[in-house]
Amino acid sequence: MRRLNRRSRTMFLAALLFLVLAVFYALALLIPESAVASSVLSANLPPSFAHPFGTDALGRDLFMRVLKGMGVSMTVGLAASSISAVIAVLVGIAAAGAKWLDSVTGWIIDLVMGVPHTILVILISFALGRGLKGLLVGIAATHWCSLARLIRGEVLQLRSQQYVAASRRLGKSGGWILVHHLLPHLLPQFFVGLILMFPHAILHEASISFLGYGLPPEQPAIGIILAESMRYLSAGRWWPAVFPGLTLVAVVLLVDKLGDSLRRILDPYSAQE
Repeated sequence: MRRLNRRSRTMFLAALLFLVLAVFYALALLIPESAVASSVLSANLPPSFAHPFGTDALGRDLFMRVLKGMGVSMTVGLAASSISAVIAVLVGIAAAGAKWLDSVTGWIIDLVMGVPHTILVILISFALGRGLKGLLVGIAATHWCSLARLIRGEVLQLRSQQYVAASRRLGKSGGWILVHHLLPHLLPQFFVGLILMFPHAILHEASISFLGYGLPPEQPAIGIILAESMRYLSAGRWWPAVFPGLTLVAVVLLVDKLGDSLRRILDPYSAQE
């Protein structure tokens, strides 16, 4: 009963976190452009009931702009982490099937992981002309390595199981074994890896945009908002930096906690702790 209660609490926490993030994301997408319009008469207002996060130098409501910016950052992070997770599964399965491909993949993984992600994303984004395309490709191309190693090890372990050997003796093809035996066992690792990559993708999107190599300045992303706020900190205007930063940290922590909860639910060993 104690184990069941602990598992039930974990499932309830995961569902609650997913609901909070889904509502937050939906609100961010539903905000109209008129809600973040400029107003010279409302420039640089401190936090108040009318403007919970204050306003920026152009009179735009920071609360609405931060919500909309987090929607943009979460969209980029979700797209990049999804592409990266699919690459990790394909590379992991391929590496476990051929020795020469395993050697090449291992060399590429060591190369990618040997360079700091921020620098590598900047180089890829700059080579592709910056903007959304370069940022998306840069993040997706640098976050698949750890999950690919995990998938490779899982595939090697599954291939040694008796039921896989029995399927081979019965004349089943490699594709049939992949679809019916391997992929069902890899789905939990895929989803957990996707969720755990999501906060890293959001942070890299924000940091690269903050440095000026990501999304264009007119895009209401968190990195852009934080970059703009640096000009006014010396003048005592702390709210354009504090509230967007706290929102970014809160969303990243929520997603990370969601990923950890899913890992506990899907992992048969963690589920019995």
